[in-house]
Amino acid sequence: MALAVAAEIAPSRATIIRLMRPHQWIKNLLVLAALVFAKRLFVFHDLILALTAFVAFCALSSTAYVVNDIVDRDADRLNPEKRDRPLARGDITVEAAQRLAMALGAIALVLSILLGWAFVEIAVLYAVLQGAYSFWAKRVMVVDIIAVAIGFVMRAFAGGAAINAEVSPWLAFITFALALLLVLGRRRHELIALGDAATAHRGALQYYSVRLIDQMISIVAGATMVGYMIYTASSEVESKLGTRHLYLTVPFVAFGILRYLYLIAERNEGGDPALLLLSDTPLLISVALWLLADIALLYF
Repeated sequence: MALAVAAEIAPSRATIIRLMRPHQWIKNLLVLAALVFAKRLFVFHDLILALTAFVAFCALSSTAYVVNDIVDRDADRLNPEKRDRPLARGDITVEAAQRLAMALGAIALVLSILLGWAFVEIAVLYAVLQGAYSFWAKRVMVVDIIAVAIGFVMRAFAGGAAINAEVSPWLAFITFALALLLVLGRRRHELIALGDAATAHRGALQYYSVRLIDQMISIVAGATMVGYMIYTASSEVESKLGTRHLYLTVPFVAFGILRYLYLIAERNEGGDPALLLLSDTPLLISVALWLLADIALLYF
């Protein structure tokens, strides 16, 4: 009882930070994609707006993580990889977590208003999507995967709205396909890691099998790679971006996708794509080289 009272009075800073999942903020770097591909990376005003949008989405996504952990706290206790989350462990009370979610939501709202109503609309739609996911979509087969992937695409469109730049349909398509691949890898990992307890953790998992997910992964991985190859060779993209050498970045994308497939199939490490990217050196290097190559080809 004393521990519960202490957690209610003053949850530690480390507990609050863990509840916000800052390592997941790496996903919000997609907000900066429009800045890079609109060739405005070195425009100071646009850079500040894009970074503000990044912070807004970090606050917004952390709000969603806190709400999701509140809803899933009982199920997370059954998951060996999630039972150490603050709410599942009892390190922070539901009431304190709710207050944190409201504070983060307020920060996201204020920053969104500063960025303009186009950004506000996307932020609101993202919040609605996350709410629908936490309370419904994650229990429905295929809908759970598509909902998460749409959230990634919304990040890209939010970045465009922040700097008033058009987001290419190519960027939306490739982002969506890549996000599907990441989510499918996570579902595969959950099925294997949790075994018979998978359904208790996430209702939609009762409809999946490793064989089915492997088939889906093959389709989505192929679509992602081929889509990116066509994108880099497109005459439309060449005229818009001012370079016909973007195809030189294909090897980095191919390596990254194939490396990810190896990690999820042979080492079953797809449980948290953000942590996987940060912990796997070859994968991290391939992403860094891809980004540097894009900047070099677009700006120099």
